[in-house]
Amino acid sequence: MCTGKCSRLVGLSLVAMSLACIVANLLLMFPYAELGWKPDQITLQVWLMGGLIGGGLMMLRSVFCSVFGGLGGFYCLVVSSTGLANGPMCETKDGSWGSPFKNLSENYLGNRALWEECVKPPNVVLWNVVLFSIQLGLGLLELVLCSVQVVNGLLGTVCGDCRRAEDRAGEGL
Repeated sequence: MCTGKCSRLVGLSLVAMSLACIVANLLLMFPYAELGWKPDQITLQVWLMGGLIGGGLMMLRSVFCSVFGGLGGFYCLVVSSTGLANGPMCETKDGSWGSPFKNLSENYLGNRALWEECVKPPNVVLWNVVLFSIQLGLGLLELVLCSVQVVNGLLGTVCGDCRRAEDRAGEGL
């Protein structure tokens, strides 16, 4: 495959994934699209905005930008992993707000009975698990694709990009 075609395919894929990460992060800030939540009722991982800052970076034009995109994908991956590990912030059965799964010895992801500890917002555990999982998967895929883009860009620089000279002539305008 020509490096120009590969670059186009990877670039378009990264744009779509970036937009999905941005939307997922925004949805995490408004659990079940309900307004009126206080800033201290959202986890740190949501406020770190891995989907917006990391997964949402759309620097797709050159090798250097792909490196930054890869770093953004890695950032999204780390923040999403931590968000999944710590669990959501919610109102617990005793009426207090906190992260009931953060310091548990048992993994809350594998034990859905523990999810009932969170009463508000309703189904917030599933909400966070699904959206952080989306960000985690897309961040990983972005990291891989940005790495491919870096290699592709380097190969294109060293070996040329398979386009005819007359096709490249109009680019400088």
